[in-house]
Amino acid sequence: MGLDAIRKLLATDILPNIEDYTTKHSAVMIVIYGPESRMIMTEKPKTLSLHAGEISFPGGKMSTSDSDLLDTAIRETAEEISLHLSRNDVIGQLKPVTTLNSRFAILPFVAVLDHIPDLQPNEEVQEILHIPAVPFLKTMSTDTDPNHHSISEMYTFLYQSKAVWGASARILKQMADIFAQNKLI
Repeated sequence: MGLDAIRKLLATDILPNIEDYTTKHSAVMIVIYGPESRMIMTEKPKTLSLHAGEISFPGGKMSTSDSDLLDTAIRETAEEISLHLSRNDVIGQLKPVTTLNSRFAILPFVAVLDHIPDLQPNEEVQEILHIPAVPFLKTMSTDTDPNHHSISEMYTFLYQSKAVWGASARILKQMADIFAQNKLI
């Protein structure tokens, strides 16, 4: 599938703030790039106190210096993987999801790029993963780990020997649904 098709599928109006002001806010950036439509995700170091060893999208919590959650996603992406995006690179967003442990509301934004420069992880990132989007989205299954069943909607996705679960998997489920509705997976 080409990047133009992905752009059409995932293009939405950008509404960079979540209305629920009782929740802690964060944002992530889903970056899809190149002729193979690869998706960038990161593996967190096992030494972190929160989310150790988890696979996630670049992103983090809103800072007082951010004008909105789109600024948060752009800033965090630059900090974590040295990918500098502009607001014009962002084509849409998905529905927010909430983390189960830290209770952050995460707003996922989507950027589709023709190519990316070499990326450099910061100390919050063990490894940058470049995952072929369509084959990856096809790996979705129900999460069978009883420790993850705090809510009824839990999924996993597999890339090589790495499992993606939790909030990141719920974000990926939204993408898988969009791709499936358009008969791309």
